[in-house]
Amino acid sequence: MAIHENDTPKEISDIQHDLYRSMSPAKKITLLFDAYHTGRILAMAGIRMLRPTATEAEIRRIWARQHLGEKLFSEVYGNVRNG
Repeated sequence: MAIHENDTPKEISDIQHDLYRSMSPAKKITLLFDAYHTGRILAMAGIRMLRPTATEAEIRRIWARQHLGEKLFSEVYGNVRNG
């Protein structure tokens, strides 16, 4: 099984690892939440491109269905038709 190649030079990677090690748990979780939020924004932008006439509520439901999966989406949102 091949491991993906790292295109970051070792010296830079070492600095990055040192920075992560020196961060407080609060800072690490903040970075995680920021990355998640950015990913959600990008995913919803992609949905908007594919469904330009969808309302914001429909876009959120489409994202939720993709993110949660059909079973959990149905448990959370019930029998929602749009999105």
